[in-house]
Amino acid sequence: MISIILPSYNEKENLVKLYKRLSTVTQQIPGHKFEFIFVDDCSIDDTLVTLREIADYDDRLQIIRFARNYGSHAAVTAGLKYCRGNAAIVLAADLQDPPEIIPKLLQQWQKGFKVVWGVRKKREGESFFTRFSSRLFYFLMNHLTDVSQPPSGADVFLIDVSVIRVFNESSEKNTSIFMLIAWLGFSQTYVCYEKEARNAGISKWTTSKRVKLLLDSLISFSYVPLRFMSFMGILFALSGGLYAIIVFINALRGVPVEGWSSLMVVVLFLGGFQMTMMGMLGEYIWRTYDESRSRPRYTIEQNTLIEDDTAQND
Repeated sequence: MISIILPSYNEKENLVKLYKRLSTVTQQIPGHKFEFIFVDDCSIDDTLVTLREIADYDDRLQIIRFARNYGSHAAVTAGLKYCRGNAAIVLAADLQDPPEIIPKLLQQWQKGFKVVWGVRKKREGESFFTRFSSRLFYFLMNHLTDVSQPPSGADVFLIDVSVIRVFNESSEKNTSIFMLIAWLGFSQTYVCYEKEARNAGISKWTTSKRVKLLLDSLISFSYVPLRFMSFMGILFALSGGLYAIIVFINALRGVPVEGWSSLMVVVLFLGGFQMTMMGMLGEYIWRTYDESRSRPRYTIEQNTLIEDDTAQND
């Protein structure tokens, strides 16, 4: 069996078309059974109603609904925890990632690869700022962390059940699931596809979510921020020592030392730098504290996968 995991949040307008395309694609793939796991991230539109209507006449469709909104990474994590396939494919429910990429992913999996990334060749319907910020993000991640990812990123992927088992052993909450999967190792490859324009609705990836993902990725997979703080501390200490020597020499030579202007520049600059570094340390401390509380990554209101298993046992 192959599990297809689809995080969904306010995607009512896309679901019927998405389901039809999934059905068409999977019917053309012999030798595999499929389950469609829609993880509803507590949508406030009729996403859940539409999913239930589809599930009434196709028992391949399974629904996990969160008790509140936790984000797409938590949705993927839940889907991977409860999926029953020998491999799992993660697709966006907004139809920007075409279901027609599924056969390509399966071909590479059948060759023995445990992780297959879907790499975007072209991004339709996205602004220059969105494309630029995305490329900048992956450039920084590839150069500031010890995890290698495709330069243009990957929103679609297939992972083998052996990778799923290891992934499910992780209890990290504030992290990037894409970087975590890449960090796990295993044999990895990629296939290319063209990202389509959104069929309906609006993107849920706000600027604040992008910034949080950047911070989570850097703090979880890079020592660079801490090394940077150490380096800058040494640099400022040396600069301060050098400046003190210059002031002392000038004082011996009778050269008047300028007071308030240079002093205020140094104080304000160092004060701002120290506050920034304290904020960065605060990010590390907060994540350590958040992990130590051991709160669940998500809470589930409904899970048809568990209901099906219970019914079969009865």
